[in-house]
Amino acid sequence: MERNYSTQMDAARRGIVTPEIETVARKEKMRVDELMPLVASGKVAIPANRLHTCLNPEGIGSMLRTKINVNLGVSRDCKDYDIEMKKVLSAVDLGAEAIMDLSSHGDTQPFRRKLTSECPAMIGTVPVYDSVIHYQRDLDTLTAKDFIDVVRLHAMDGVDFVTLHCGITRKTIDQIRKHKRKMNIVSRGGSLVFAWMCMTGEENPFYEYYDEILDICREYDVTVSLGDACRPGCLADATDVCQIEELVRLGELTKRAWEKDVQVMVEGPGHVPMDQIAANMKVQQTICMGAPFYVLGPLVTDIAPGYDHITAAIGGAIAAMNGAAFLCYVTPAEHLALPNVDDVKQGIIASRIAAHAADIAKGVRGARDIDDKMGDARRALDWDGQWACALDPETAKSIRADRSPEHDDTCSMCGKFCAVRSMNKALNGEHIDIL
Repeated sequence: MERNYSTQMDAARRGIVTPEIETVARKEKMRVDELMPLVASGKVAIPANRLHTCLNPEGIGSMLRTKINVNLGVSRDCKDYDIEMKKVLSAVDLGAEAIMDLSSHGDTQPFRRKLTSECPAMIGTVPVYDSVIHYQRDLDTLTAKDFIDVVRLHAMDGVDFVTLHCGITRKTIDQIRKHKRKMNIVSRGGSLVFAWMCMTGEENPFYEYYDEILDICREYDVTVSLGDACRPGCLADATDVCQIEELVRLGELTKRAWEKDVQVMVEGPGHVPMDQIAANMKVQQTICMGAPFYVLGPLVTDIAPGYDHITAAIGGAIAAMNGAAFLCYVTPAEHLALPNVDDVKQGIIASRIAAHAADIAKGVRGARDIDDKMGDARRALDWDGQWACALDPETAKSIRADRSPEHDDTCSMCGKFCAVRSMNKALNGEHIDIL
């Protein structure tokens, strides 16, 4: 059927109920007429490139279930696309709603097209990474047109959202030099744009030609994820002048995108002390007018390499409870290496725990239903019922099987001292045998 609208936002503003809006409303236990104004106003984004026909659409917004993104992709040191596809399939099975292909080596287009032709999750990319790889030229030889053409290429390949570091300008160069950040810029895409500006003397092409990029995004219904080039890479840089000044510019760019019916997400920190997370979320909501906030972590301490999926889950739960809509997972390999399949699993589970805990705290519809079912199953010592409720049933089953109890109605921690077993028997008037 021929589309008579350009983007999901355009459709919602014109009162057109798209298949994607219907699907998201059903998943979120909302009526369509409740969801439509949120999409129309930009408070909910439904990233859904019109060419990504196998997509199982999701909504991203602070009043919906918190969604999880998984970063994947090859590098020069780890360049096996088959392993990356294995990670993709594992991530989807584990409940990730989005995959970002951050490949930085080789012929990237076939893998990107494979994702958008076979993967039901939302697909995101960072076109500035791919520019050097696509043209096989040094950064300073690329032109503004080259960067924009790669954005168009990714849109034509069917990606649902693109991270664009539009918020840094030549003014940022002076700020970074003046304010003496401890970690400078840790955003890979942000550092590339910064370096290109330094070497060429030109303005950020993603900022200077933003309207042209918006026209591409409108044509294919690609959501713009406004990248936070100045996100803090350590606690010392959190909530500083560079971060907040960029956020103000991202708020202006959000408004310009919405004027063209282009959906927007805004990316956020980064490494942030726990006591600053809520304030960061509230500032973003105000400056960016309620646009969905997409955060990396935040990581609440700098000293846990090997365990940063935990530091990020702590920060992610606080961030989502205070309004973040989209959590970028962090794995145990963060700061250390390209994550392997097991790292990906650990990162996803940690992020899903954080997202779910936050959804319960902020009263998302139906969020606690599964927890209540788990409570019923535990009271009844119904192990199969517990597996059905578990985020990762296979791991739970393997732990119990590895240390199996003498009696099936207990576990090897308490045995017949099990409080649940004793209470069930006591309330039923039964004899409670311990020894």
